[in-house]
Amino acid sequence: MTRSAPALFVADAPGLDFLNSIATPVDAPVDWIADGDGLVDWLAQAGWVPAEVLADLRERAMPGELDRLADQARSLRDWFAAFVRAHMGRPLAPEVLSDLEPLNRLLSRDDGFIEVTAGDGGLAFVRRRRWSSPASLLLPIGEAMARLVTGEDFSHVKACEGPSCTLLFADHTRGRARRWCSMASCGNRAKQAAHRERVKARG
Repeated sequence: MTRSAPALFVADAPGLDFLNSIATPVDAPVDWIADGDGLVDWLAQAGWVPAEVLADLRERAMPGELDRLADQARSLRDWFAAFVRAHMGRPLAPEVLSDLEPLNRLLSRDDGFIEVTAGDGGLAFVRRRRWSSPASLLLPIGEAMARLVTGEDFSHVKACEGPSCTLLFADHTRGRARRWCSMASCGNRAKQAAHRERVKARG
């Protein structure tokens, strides 16, 4: 597996973008968090962690610590992918709460706080996080997953219809007619294949 290409953010839902950090968009599988450097790079591309925090934690990490953290992130991804695929296509029921215990365990480690700051013409509150150790890099991932299960209608979570594509997305289109991860890739290939079939049928 390689990750030479930029990470894909086509899901229209950050929690699904995390699941798409391993994908087969064309032929060969690509894992953007195959190691610690990959995890840090993916978080930077996602914009979930400030660049200065990533630089600081990369510098402070013990040898092998980020690679072990990437192992944990991949395990979390595998677990959550199984959950999403088991429940996609229909609304989540409260009965699934017990299945989300691994997510709640992760969220309980968050050392976040609310801060009052200057806003548009007045005061506002913003959510901050203390990045106390490299392990805290998993917390924005957990937050994205939590937002997915609480804020997204799983009836609209779909898998791309591309024959070899493994990407997931939330269909927010009018009429819920989205079929492809992206029209520029799988959608375009499907159009080309359909055209070839029409030409072949005409002889």
